[in-house]
Amino acid sequence: MSLVSIGDVLVDKEVLNAFFSCDLHECRGKCCIEGELGAPLSDAEALQLRELPEELLRMLPEKGLRHLRRHGPVDIYQGVQYTRTVENEECVFTLIRDGITFCAIEIACREGIISFDKPLSCRLFPIRVRKKFGLPYLVYEQHSMCRSARKAGWECKVQLIDYVHLALESLYGGDWMVSLKAFVDSSFRRHG
Repeated sequence: MSLVSIGDVLVDKEVLNAFFSCDLHECRGKCCIEGELGAPLSDAEALQLRELPEELLRMLPEKGLRHLRRHGPVDIYQGVQYTRTVENEECVFTLIRDGITFCAIEIACREGIISFDKPLSCRLFPIRVRKKFGLPYLVYEQHSMCRSARKAGWECKVQLIDYVHLALESLYGGDWMVSLKAFVDSSFRRHG
């Protein structure tokens, strides 16, 4: 079978076997600008984005800010909330520094302007949470834009689950993360 159960969460084995370490100097932050939909949002995240301080808004480029003021920060597609995108491309919260696309929400959080980080779906990327048999199901989305991240992860031996461990822990808790790591470690010992 291509999936395992860790507690009440199903995990595709590709998630467990992958290596990944984002290299912004190679990909230039393409995950924030490619695709028709923005980042999937929880209800709480969507609510937080509806009341942003001017200090964060001033960080945004004029094009994104104009679009944000006209259409709002949240889009809804098939009942799911997403960050709004400009012309079905870049997220309205992107900004470019030295040719690299960054998230204004993440920067504002690190600078103490806001008390919350970028959406959990962004912090989990390239892992996505789907549903299978009524349970959360973690899958690994392999995009061509992340080729350099896969290469860097392999070369540095950074497992995907370690790369996104803080996001996984905030979603499922520390005990769940310990169980996940124990399963992966025992699998590598058996097959390594």
